[in-house]
Amino acid sequence: MSSIPPVGQRIREVRLQRGLTLRGLARAVGVSASLVSQIETGKSQPSVSTLYAITKALGISVEDVFDTGGGADTTGATGAPQPETVPADAPRAASHTDAARTDTAPAAEPTADAVPAAARRLDLPAAAALERRVGPIVRAENREVLELDSGVTWERLGRVPGTPVDFLLVTYAPGGSSSGTGLLMRHAGVEYGYLVSGELTLTLGFDEYKLGPGDAVSFPSTTPHRYHNDGVQPAIGVWFVDASGAGVH
Repeated sequence: MSSIPPVGQRIREVRLQRGLTLRGLARAVGVSASLVSQIETGKSQPSVSTLYAITKALGISVEDVFDTGGGADTTGATGAPQPETVPADAPRAASHTDAARTDTAPAAEPTADAVPAAARRLDLPAAAALERRVGPIVRAENREVLELDSGVTWERLGRVPGTPVDFLLVTYAPGGSSSGTGLLMRHAGVEYGYLVSGELTLTLGFDEYKLGPGDAVSFPSTTPHRYHNDGVQPAIGVWFVDASGAGVH
C-alpha cells in the first residue's frame, strides 16, 4: 500500500487558500477549534462524518484530500507517467466526529449541509488543478490509504478526472463507526456499497439493517445514515459515492 500526504496537512493548505481561520472553519463544521487544530497537526484523525463536513465547508471533495500540490504519484500500471488534468470545475466532497478532543464541552456532531454559502462560493484554482488520474489499473500494493478515526480505513481504487465520484475499498474494524458520536450523518450524492466480508450495521433514517457478505446497499446520501461494525471481524466492502449533479458539498 502506498501512503498519502497527511489529511490534516491538506486541510490546512486548503483552509489557508480559502482565507479561513481555524475558528471560522470550526464554526462552519460545528466542531471545536481545538479539534480542527489537532486534525491539521496530525494529532487526531477526522472521522468519516467530520471529514465530509470539513470538505464541504472548504468547497472541495473528499477525493481532493488524496491529492496535494507536490510529488503526487501519477504513474499508471506500467509505470509510465500519466498526464495531469485540470478539470473545468472543482469536484464534490466523501463518508462523520472525533474522539481526540481537549475541550471540556464536546462539540456537536457536524452536519455536512450546515455550511455558510460564502464558504462554498470561494474559488479554489489550486485544488482544481491538482485533480489527477488514478489508474487505469491500480495494483493492490499501490493503493493509496487514508486511515480515519473511529476504526475506518479507505483505500482508493481509482480516479477519472472530471467525475465527481469516490471509488473506495472501505474497512470498518471491530467497533468501527462512520460517526464518532453515534449520530447520523448526511451528505450530497448517491451511495452504493457492496459488503465483501464481515458484518456491518446500516442505520438509515429510522430503520436499521444488518449486512453480511454479498449484501449491497444503495440510497441517496442525503438520507441520515450511519455505518457501524458490532462484530468481531473487520467488515470490508467496496463503496461508490456518486455526486453527479449534486454540486459541491
